[in-house]
Amino acid sequence: MTSPIETEGGGASAVVSGALPPEPGTQAVELAGRSPGRLMWLRFRRDRTGVICAVVVIGYFVVALLAPLLAKLPGTDPYTLYGQDPTYADHPVLDEFGLPLGYLGGVSGEHWFGVEPQYGRDLFAMLLYGMRTSLYMALGITVLIMFTGVVIGLVGGYFGGRTDYWIGRGTDFFLSFPQQLFFIAFMPVVTSFFVDPREETPTYFRAVAMLIVLWLLGWMGMARLVRSTVLSLREREFVEAARVSGASPWRIVRKEILPNVVTPILVQFTYQLPSTILSIAFLSFAGVGFVEPTPDWGRLFAAGARYAEQDPAFMFFPGVALVIFVLCFNLLGDSVRDAFDPKSGR
Repeated sequence: MTSPIETEGGGASAVVSGALPPEPGTQAVELAGRSPGRLMWLRFRRDRTGVICAVVVIGYFVVALLAPLLAKLPGTDPYTLYGQDPTYADHPVLDEFGLPLGYLGGVSGEHWFGVEPQYGRDLFAMLLYGMRTSLYMALGITVLIMFTGVVIGLVGGYFGGRTDYWIGRGTDFFLSFPQQLFFIAFMPVVTSFFVDPREETPTYFRAVAMLIVLWLLGWMGMARLVRSTVLSLREREFVEAARVSGASPWRIVRKEILPNVVTPILVQFTYQLPSTILSIAFLSFAGVGFVEPTPDWGRLFAAGARYAEQDPAFMFFPGVALVIFVLCFNLLGDSVRDAFDPKSGR
């Protein structure tokens, strides 16, 4: 039988059903000792989908980092032409038509994901090195995009007035450029200025050009998101109290406003990174990003498009790897958003 028991301090009643009540103050101390970050982590840890996706995403970055070591397991590399190098004539991987021998694009104990038609390069090694190129390039670009967007959004949202007006017009100006189409037109012009037409464009130059263009034309969404959040925060009571107490604008932004925009920043980061990877892949697919012999996810798809009729299996492993990564990162973004949202029922 249940009976209400009045607590000593607050006059509220609790219903006890066959169990002894906790010691006074134990539950209150436990809840009061949990920071917002701790509560977010507890909510995220209960989300099995988010945890699994986080493990998968981290695994991708680890695999990309260890690409040279993993490629040594079958004893291959992404640059050797196993179908044309006389050194490997005793172990042919291509037939007389230049197509892979065996099933699923030439899968074997030496070539785990098969080989590339016409050249015989190992697809497993190409995919590992291509993941490293795409992931870490996209990570650097995304960090620059987020940093630039956060700074510009904080300045425009907090100071407002003419500062916000001119920052807004500058943001609108950059938004008028179609990012990927502009890069396709921009690359030949830059190449003609800095690279001799008789020479091949260096890989580092292509990487720097992609980084600059994707960065300059990618920060606007983050800036608008942060600006809108800061506009609602700067009129809140705790900001007014800090301003009345004589705190400098830098201290108010750093101590009062910035911690409250961490949530949209992290959530936007989880959506921006896979989007950047797809942009890099598109540029390589279009022929203005990374080119031969640099391994890259987009270049693998470009090669697969050429071999689709003769060897459709060549597209299988790169396609599955990219779909899994983008899907897991998007699901991870949803889980992070729900973990930060106290109203979420997940």
